[in-house]
Order: sequence, then C-alpha cells, then structure tokens
Amino acid sequence: MTQVKAYAAKSEKADLKPFEIERRETQENDVKVDILYCGVCHSDLHQVHNDWDNSQYPVVPGHEIIGKVLEVGSNVQNFKKDDLVGVGCLVDSCQECGACKDDLEQFCDKGATWTYNSKDKHLGGHTFGGYSEKIVVDKEFVLRIPDNLDAAAVAPLLCAGITTWSPLANWGVKEGDKVGVIGLGGLGHMGIKFAHALGAHTVMVTTSPDKSKDAKSLGADEVLISKDEEQMKKHTGSFDFLLNTIPVGHDMNPYLTLLKRDATMVLVGAIEPLDPLHGGSLIMGRKRVAGSLIGGIKETQEMLDFCGEHDVVSEVEMIDVQNINEAYDRLQKSDVKYRFVIDMKSLKES
Repeated sequence: MTQVKAYAAKSEKADLKPFEIERRETQENDVKVDILYCGVCHSDLHQVHNDWDNSQYPVVPGHEIIGKVLEVGSNVQNFKKDDLVGVGCLVDSCQECGACKDDLEQFCDKGATWTYNSKDKHLGGHTFGGYSEKIVVDKEFVLRIPDNLDAAAVAPLLCAGITTWSPLANWGVKEGDKVGVIGLGGLGHMGIKFAHALGAHTVMVTTSPDKSKDAKSLGADEVLISKDEEQMKKHTGSFDFLLNTIPVGHDMNPYLTLLKRDATMVLVGAIEPLDPLHGGSLIMGRKRVAGSLIGGIKETQEMLDFCGEHDVVSEVEMIDVQNINEAYDRLQKSDVKYRFVIDMKSLKES
C-alpha cells in the first residue's frame, strides 16, 4: 500500500482538510493514475454533508478525474505510461450480471463500486475519490481522453457530461428535434451544448430572464421563460424531448404541457421527492416522465469521443484544493459558471 495526500471531511459538519489515505499497489488488471485535475460535483457537497444519509467518514470526494498513467498491471494492454485518461463515477462492478453484460455497470445487480463512499473490496473500508494525488483503478473503468480537448475542462464530462448525454442518446435525440433543457447550471449547460452539437433545435427553459445571454452563448437557439404564461402557451405541445436538470423538488406539470404527444421528459437533477404530478398531464397526450443516472463505461467513452469530434467541453473555473471549502459555499449559492475544477498540482506542492 502507498500513502498519498488527499482532502477529506471527517464529519458532516466538518470542512475538508488535508488528510492521508492508502492506495493499493498496482495489481495485474490495474491502472495507477497521477491525478492532474478533479471536477467538483454537487454530489460531492451532498456526500460531505450527508444529505442522502449514506455517507461514510472520512469522505474524500471526487469522481471527475483526469490524470496521466503512472503504471499498468501485467494484464493491461490498452493503456501505457503517460497516457491521458479519465476516471468517472465508477471504479468497479461484478462484470457478470445482466446489467454489466449490457454495458450498464451503473445498474450492476450486485451493486456498482462508486469512486468514493463505496465498499472497497481490495483494502476493506470504503473507497476514496479524486481529491487526492493518485488513484488505482481496474482497467475496465479507465477512459481514454481525446488529445485535442482541454484536459481540465474535460473533467466535468465524467459526471455532468455523461449524466446529460446518456438520456439524449438513449431517447434518440437527433438533428431537427426540438429539445428543451430545463435549468441552467452544471448539468443544464452541458445539456445545451450536447443538444446543439446533435443538431437539435435547442431551447433553454428557465425561470430567470437574466440567463438568456449565457444560454445563447452556449448554443441555445431560443430561451423560454417558464414564468411567462404567454411564452409557455406559445410552446405548448411542441417539444420532442425535455431534459429536466432542476436539482430540487418542483412542480413538473407546467413543463409536461410543452411535450408533444408520445414525447418524454427525463429527470436527471432531483434525487428527492417531487411535487404531486397530475395524472391528466400524462394521460392527455400519452406523455412520459422518466429518470436517468450516469451512463456505463462504453457509453461514457462514446460521449468523450463525440466531444473530441465536436470540440465540446465544460465551462470551468479553476481552483486550488486549499480553496475547496469556499468553492462549496459558492456551489450552494449557484455562484459558479458552470463547474469548479481543482488543479491537483496545488495538493502535490502543499
């Protein structure tokens, strides 16, 4: 085992502070990664504060990891030293169940191993994430990063990116479709970029008129202010697909009026109870509400390859790890455009 520097929270009320963790030695199927950048996801904040009642302390967050390969095991053929790679939300799964065989490791029947706060089958205890110097990962969960992209701006693609790409891909969004992205934040800004790159007529749906300029700069063809009844009436029954990125409970009924017959709204943001849904909103038009998590490893690689072809990355603000608690405070206030990314050099040099 190797001791590495990290940042951890020791309780739900504690700040993140310097901490040392253990990483396993590189085994035959492993890739050891020197972490260069790590995105800051809203899930990190939830886990540190135990908002979902499942946190294990100390928590070392981080599941949007970009780094260079330091070492590979004897069975690893697809990666070599100094390759630029990524590690997302998953670091292991059973690889045998129906979900895994369908390249949906996030839904592993035996339970996926998440990058942090999951059972560590190698060292015991629980897994530690990317707010650290290095990580050792099974080769099946390592991703190749396109050379032409800004590596730091790629980091949020490994969670925010795949969370918004997966539903667009699975529901078959294509050129010429009218797609609404509800909510402009870390997820929403990627939804706009992807829908635009796929050739869809992309509409930013927001309660805030002051977000219109940003939305259009990201690729939105139109902006729909959902509090404006006249605008909502104008768009009634016209959308082929809605991507709902609102991160808190809300009333979905007004948005369902926007869908065409047989169209779908997919939720990716609100992992919590929602306001009552009126059955008529679905029945009248045979409409659907669905949910989507991240994607599996194959789909995540497909997303990264698409991003390389279309020059799609996240809008990021770089921070040093020593400023992570301030970043969390700003994240709670939605004071970031649109994702924080930690330059891990700041940890290594501390």
